[in-house]
Amino acid sequence: MAEEWPAFDVERDSPTFATLHLASQMLGKVRVANAAWVNHGWHATLRPAATGLATLPTACPGGRSFTLGIDLCQHGIALDVSDGSRELLPFVDGQSIADLHAAFVAMLDRYDLPSRFNGRPNEIADAPRFADDHAPRHYNTASADTLRRALAVIVPVFETFRAGFLGKGSPVQFYWGSFDLAVTRFSGRDAPKHPGGIPGLPDRITREAYSHEESSAGFWPGGVTAVDPIFYSYAYPEPAGFREAIVVPDAAGFDTTLGEYTLPYKAVRKAADPAAELMGFLQSTYDVAADLAKWDRQALEREPVAP
Repeated sequence: MAEEWPAFDVERDSPTFATLHLASQMLGKVRVANAAWVNHGWHATLRPAATGLATLPTACPGGRSFTLGIDLCQHGIALDVSDGSRELLPFVDGQSIADLHAAFVAMLDRYDLPSRFNGRPNEIADAPRFADDHAPRHYNTASADTLRRALAVIVPVFETFRAGFLGKGSPVQFYWGSFDLAVTRFSGRDAPKHPGGIPGLPDRITREAYSHEESSAGFWPGGVTAVDPIFYSYAYPEPAGFREAIVVPDAAGFDTTLGEYTLPYKAVRKAADPAAELMGFLQSTYDVAADLAKWDRQALEREPVAP
């Protein structure tokens, strides 16, 4: 089964993931600028798609709508318009973010689509504006394919985990700010005011995102930060005893720097049953969060229903 779970290589993959991280932010920012704000910013996230990641449809003048995607099969930014128009803006190895940004805006303008959006990256400390980022960037199709294949096996596990919750819960979605796949469960109770302070992200956005008590889990391949991919799980607010709890599998542990439980992707990949290994991590870290915070689990949970 490990063959279905592709192997990442940080040295090979990180430059490509950095390019995809910044490209995905452009797509998300178009959605932020042109769609009604939904709680926690869920309207602006990217959603898993067969070819990679995509925005939800965005309405525009003339009775049309459009979607934008990160196509990891054809390797470019995909535009689909409700009038049947389609275009792929390819990722080019060595191209700068400034050039990609200019080409992206020009593509939107060609179809008379909204092309004005905030030009500064979010959640990346000291990042230049897209239009001013002239450093050559790398794009490796093998790295992009590894990410697509990994998402293809991770997303169904997250969706099954999501299906076991009756309370308020997020969709399985990809956050372009931090460049991670996530799913979140809420107890229904208010949370204390978040301190904010995330680089490049207004505190009002952070405080709405963490406005209610939650347990959240996700997959982080790295993005502009070069790291070995991990799965993570955290609780906000963190209940007493959370970081000292015992969770499964043995490879999981609490990272005091990140403030969350982590599990290396490579440990899941090497397991006899990777999907079961990942589900064990998702469930056990949620169990700890919900029990310590005294969630009404009987009212909030259910056995996932078969398709």
